Amino acid sequence: MKVTAVHDRKMQFRIQARQHVLLSDQPVENGGEDEGMTPPELFLASLASCAAFYAAQYLAIRNLASGGIEVEVEADKLRDPARLGNLRLHVKSPVSLNADQHLGMERAVHRCLIHQTLLQPLSISIHLEMPVSR
Repeated sequence: MKVTAVHDRKMQFRIQARQHVLLSDQPVENGGEDEGMTPPELFLASLASCAAFYAAQYLAIRNLASGGIEVEVEADKLRDPARLGNLRLHVKSPVSLNADQHLGMERAVHRCLIHQTLLQPLSISIHLEMPVSR
């Protein structure tokens, strides 16, 4: 998988994955034009959409519902170092679930690729590339 972010102007970045493009920006009070989600909002959006996908699949496979799932993700902004923490997922099912189905839905959401990624120790390498000085 590969995603590329390119600085367009001011605080805006064009983000591309395969043929899909979206815009990230900052609110006006942070020097942006508020024309897109901030990077932390995109991070939470990734978790929410991944969890929603797994929840929707759970319902569809069991013929319980073919749409209508909603997932809300909230996080606190923590300091030292600055980061998001205390993530809370709120999954709203469009149909009532019995106790077994409720447990199954929770297990399905826990299998979300983003959720599982966040639960494991991460390794992030940074390679800085610059033009050669003459």
